Amino acid sequence: MLKLSIIIPFLNEEENIPFLSNSLSDYFNVEKRFEVEVIFVDDGSTDDSKSVLENHKHKNYKCKIVKLSKNFGSHAALRAGIQNSTGDFITFLYADLQDPISVISKMFDKIESDNSLKIVWANRKASNIGILNLFFSKLYSLLMRKFVLENYPYKGFDIVMFSKKVSTLLNNNIESNSSIFLQILSFGFKQDFITYNKIARHKGTSKWTTSKKFKLLVDSFVAFSFAPIRFVTIVGLFLFAVGFCFSVYIFLRKIFINDLNAGWPMLISIITLGFGITNISLGILAEYIWRTLDISRDR
Repeated sequence: MLKLSIIIPFLNEEENIPFLSNSLSDYFNVEKRFEVEVIFVDDGSTDDSKSVLENHKHKNYKCKIVKLSKNFGSHAALRAGIQNSTGDFITFLYADLQDPISVISKMFDKIESDNSLKIVWANRKASNIGILNLFFSKLYSLLMRKFVLENYPYKGFDIVMFSKKVSTLLNNNIESNSSIFLQILSFGFKQDFITYNKIARHKGTSKWTTSKKFKLLVDSFVAFSFAPIRFVTIVGLFLFAVGFCFSVYIFLRKIFINDLNAGWPMLISIITLGFGITNISLGILAEYIWRTLDISRDR
């Protein structure tokens, strides 16, 4: 029988822990196709989440609890869970259960139907995450498809199931300030997906704050895209072209019309050309640094 490791990161989810544990026990009382270990990763909770979790009865699955020394973020918590997993396949779930447990079975069905699959994604079909969160999700997906990975799904994802071979690669190539999902998505293994509907949170409030969303956006671009570097170079080329054309214009106007006041036209052309050359130089240096970083990550 295959063993499945389910990693559940949480932060101050004291209200949700009993519902989460009972839901897992009930579900795996029926789902018996694989052995289950659930790895709860406490991402620096300041409430009694860990105590409630330790004192709760966990039925129909093996339980591990990993306690981080402080709040490092969900991606770091997921990596900690992967390092402590022993399953043949690994997947993620979240304490609010907005992603239903049944998604795990649907992903496992996909893997059972094709033994060559190493990664299965659960893509959101519909969700009740609010207009603002939906806007951020769509914007993030659009930017990722445009500048990072063309195969990034339009509606995004939060859940993935992958093999032990993939987890070994992740453990051997730990990247700080990065996106674990983009790292998995960029692997060359055979991948597929299922779709599901995201549901409303049972209790409590989301810890997925605007600042964390912004950090994820920055991390995704810095770690996986050279677009910001190329943008600096393009701006430099544009400023240089404008400065050069303006310099030619004022030179010709001085020769043939001679109606410009001395000083400011030449000053503007020099500044524009200077900023252009500076940006181009910074872009070239950044390209070298990016390629050095890319080699050091050994992807």
